[in-house]
Amino acid sequence: MDIAVWLSGLGLGQYAQAFRENDIDADVLADLTADDLTELGVTSIGHRRKLLAAITALRVGSVPATTPPTTSPPPAVPGTALPPSEAERRQVTVMFADLVGSTALVSRLDPEEMRKIIRGYQDTVAGEIACYEGHVAKFMGDGVLAYFGWPKAHEDDAERAARAGLAVTQSVAELASPDGQPLAARVGIATGLVVVGDLVGSGEAQERDVIGETPNLAARLQALAQPGQVVIAERTCRLLGRLFQVEDLGERQLAGFGEPLRIFLLGQSAAEDRFEALHGTGLVPLVGREQELALLLDRWARVRDGEGQVVLLSGEPGIGKSRLVRALRESLARDTYTPLSHFCSPFHQTSPLYPVIDLLERAAGFARDDGPLEKLDKLEALIAAATPDVAAAVPLLAALLSIPIADRYPPLELSPEQQKRRTFEALEDQVTGLAAHRPVLAVYEDVHWADPTTLEWLESAIERVQTLPILVLITCRPEFSPRWTGHAHLTLLTLSRLGRRQGASMVDQLTGGKALPAEVLAQVLARTDGVPLFVEELTKAILESGMLAEESDRYILSGPLPPLAIPATLHDSLMARLDRFAPVKQVAQIAACIGREFSYDLVSMTAPLSEATLQDALKGLCASELVFCRGTPPNATYRFKHALVHEVAYRSLLRSRRQQLHARIATVLEEHFPESAETEPELLGHHYAEAGLKEQAVVYLQRAGARALERSAYLEAISHLARGLELLEASPDTTERAQRELQLQLALGSALMATKGYAAPEVEQAYVRARALCSDIDLTPQLFPVLHGLYRIYHVRGDLIAAREVGEHLTELGQSLGDQSLLVEANRALGVPLLWLGEVALARAKLEAGTALYDAKLLRSHAYTYGIDPGVVCLSYAALAWWFLGFNDHALDRSQRALALADELSHPHSRALALVWAAWLRQFRREVPSTEEMAQAAIRLCSEHGYPLWRPMGAILHGWALSESGQKPDDCIAQMRQGLADLRATGAGLWQPCFLALIAEACNKANRIEEGLTVLDQALGIVQERAERFYEAELHRLRGELLLRCNPANVSACENCFRTAIAIARSQQARSLELRAATSLARLWAERGERRDARDLLRGICGWFTEGFGTLDLQEAQALLSELGDHGLDE
Repeated sequence: MDIAVWLSGLGLGQYAQAFRENDIDADVLADLTADDLTELGVTSIGHRRKLLAAITALRVGSVPATTPPTTSPPPAVPGTALPPSEAERRQVTVMFADLVGSTALVSRLDPEEMRKIIRGYQDTVAGEIACYEGHVAKFMGDGVLAYFGWPKAHEDDAERAARAGLAVTQSVAELASPDGQPLAARVGIATGLVVVGDLVGSGEAQERDVIGETPNLAARLQALAQPGQVVIAERTCRLLGRLFQVEDLGERQLAGFGEPLRIFLLGQSAAEDRFEALHGTGLVPLVGREQELALLLDRWARVRDGEGQVVLLSGEPGIGKSRLVRALRESLARDTYTPLSHFCSPFHQTSPLYPVIDLLERAAGFARDDGPLEKLDKLEALIAAATPDVAAAVPLLAALLSIPIADRYPPLELSPEQQKRRTFEALEDQVTGLAAHRPVLAVYEDVHWADPTTLEWLESAIERVQTLPILVLITCRPEFSPRWTGHAHLTLLTLSRLGRRQGASMVDQLTGGKALPAEVLAQVLARTDGVPLFVEELTKAILESGMLAEESDRYILSGPLPPLAIPATLHDSLMARLDRFAPVKQVAQIAACIGREFSYDLVSMTAPLSEATLQDALKGLCASELVFCRGTPPNATYRFKHALVHEVAYRSLLRSRRQQLHARIATVLEEHFPESAETEPELLGHHYAEAGLKEQAVVYLQRAGARALERSAYLEAISHLARGLELLEASPDTTERAQRELQLQLALGSALMATKGYAAPEVEQAYVRARALCSDIDLTPQLFPVLHGLYRIYHVRGDLIAAREVGEHLTELGQSLGDQSLLVEANRALGVPLLWLGEVALARAKLEAGTALYDAKLLRSHAYTYGIDPGVVCLSYAALAWWFLGFNDHALDRSQRALALADELSHPHSRALALVWAAWLRQFRREVPSTEEMAQAAIRLCSEHGYPLWRPMGAILHGWALSESGQKPDDCIAQMRQGLADLRATGAGLWQPCFLALIAEACNKANRIEEGLTVLDQALGIVQERAERFYEAELHRLRGELLLRCNPANVSACENCFRTAIAIARSQQARSLELRAATSLARLWAERGERRDARDLLRGICGWFTEGFGTLDLQEAQALLSELGDHGLDE
């Protein structure tokens, strides 16, 4: 193809030399853009549009109408065949344009005339589409199908499609048929996810296919439009914000679509400020920019003192530049100043002084239907407000605005360069005149899109403002690097990303103060990387998705947390970042399959590229700032700058291609990085799962779950194990599958116990399923951990009889298998429910037997298999049993050993139990400071690791200690009640009599006697219901004490309570509780003169103790006994 001949055929041969000097051949021609043509010297807008239309025709294999007629078919044009490319998933805005009344035209015109009309129409439509960098996919007679967002995405493809659609209707309306009848087009526009890029057909019929409902929707919308109208879909309308006037046409039932769809009529561009139009008025308060706003206000203060200032505000898209500008304006709401707002546009980068012209037209108040004279009048008024020399300025600025000056002023007789210089001077005089009356805030938004003349004018203005009360505030993206940054009055201000706390605060503002579920908030913060726009759009998308249910002060998930989709409002922007660097996009997509972070070694073994090609591509990715690099290849590691850029690169691949890449990555990891299979099995599990190789994936996910349990990373373990079970569902029903599922269910049950509590429904579901698996096939050896899990559920739920029965079954099973380690667990499982049932002596024997059999080295894995170390459990529970039976020193010894063992094991969940039980023992011993210390330590550890069962127990014990220390009683009781509520929320029914007793003690101290008695009645009711008799004696004693305070005359009822407490304690060998009850009864008797009986009662129980003489209970009893002996007893 001869470029010069092609240009001559278009009537544009004058550009042949420029094309030749810049090496524009047939291969390059199809990729030229409007910017490229400007650089080649094509300054005429008409010539550019004609060239773009012809280039677009080349891309789709069509010969433009301006090609000279030939007597034979046109020769094949090099470069017209579409380049090979893999299909992609991506969001595309589709335009369908149709020539109105073409059927009627065909019926009355000669075919050759009709051919000329169609070609002219197609050239016009293609030219307008090309101006907005759309892609003409197909000419279908009088129909034109175009894509915005493929093969190259822009951050504003919906807007580009809208502007192109309006331009098409306007330009076609300027065409006419040979008989003078005007032509008209109608346009439909829709946005959605499609698969695009498959090459279909052959030869000249080759084209890129697009699969999805979006093209069909665009065609249906076009059919609904009237001549000269553009109809758009709801999703497109949402992406446009308030950039255009739109009319809601309501819902329409369209052929091929199940539900009625809401559609809109597109009107003219309506917005001055892109930021305001796209974000509206409902902006969240400024978050995390206090220092930056303070700096701007400081520069404004200098301006008010007459020192001109310039601030260059730089930051990546979405980082909050325009939001900060708006915050400054809001801060200056009470100031008197003149605002000048300039908006650079991506569609006018070759339109000289576009932002200045736009400002002048807005400031003058031009209306759409104003004629030249009305515009001139308004311009004169505008200029007169700033400068007295109207006659000098009006001709220059009228020429800039393309307004004829008629006979009102002499014509300008200046060279182009002189006219530009004089225009600059007139503009400077205008701004200077405004500044003479009040300070000026001149904002230039998005200067990275400014045309060269605007940049030249801006450089000149910056030099002059230094001595004027003017603040020039310029926003730009990091790639913009002006020459004029060295001025002393210029400040560079770069916006960084928000911190995690600031991001959470922004989410809170968006939700109106209602908390998101923790897992949802964590995903939002992780995926948005502190970019405010990402935070805002992802949060809004979640709130509108239906995945959340609203409660009074929070949101809750309405079902399982689904994968969070990339908001449509961000998709184009993110894809544009990739398409901007098309040569390296393939490597970005391959790397995205590896993960957000990837090594050079792994990507080099995965990508089918030479080392030189790969290194060039990776350098390009780094230069584009899509990824960051640490180290030097081959020892380099790369990371995607944004999680959402990584995600959009990944999701742009077809699922089939993703599966191929994941399979390749998994194979490379296994063969070349065997250490990954050991240290990071979750990686291989992920890649095999995404590759659709479920069997291999389950193996690695099970390993990953086991490793996470060993590190007490319970949430990660749950994620791996649940994913493994999900993949296993599709496997054939075999013995091997059952064994694999059993292991997954057991591990999942253990992890859920730590995070949800032992009695949570999810925990029971895992162990019930595991028991069913054991019943289906002979899995007797695996039955022990299954029963052990069920024992823990029954135990914590408070079903002590069932727990004891399972404990006995475990003992029999352990003995039959002859496994010492299992007998340790069996003794624990039987001893614990016996303790709460009140059979404490037998419980102590079982727990001590478990302790004797325990070997920390042999049983180290039990903490992970069963969720907690059996040695720690046996010692902790034995401590309570020894105290209950009256052996305080033995109890303290077991508690200290439990703590030491937990520290030695470095197993946080075991240490949490040891701390709670140590605090509980100190509470039983009435040691207030140590109870508070241990409880606080337990609360901290449980909060750090997320243990919902032990934390509320620590809170109750801590509340008791505060109450005993004299803290505000109401606060202490509230804390204890909240702890009990949190405990019950886990499904736990055990321990409530003990903790209700502590609340009753606090009520007694707070003089809330009736409340305390009510609490004790609740506790005694639970004792009867569940046979949890461990603390029964103390409940009766406390009831007697509160009755005595309530009515001191009701001695008989109080005495009955104390006698009942003593009887129960003696039946249980509960010497410590018998001591307390005897002390209460002896005090009552002494007060009514029965001193001898009181002395004999106390002497008997005190004489029994052989240790623990420093405990408060024994000291109080001994003191009362001494008191009784000092006053002489009745004979």
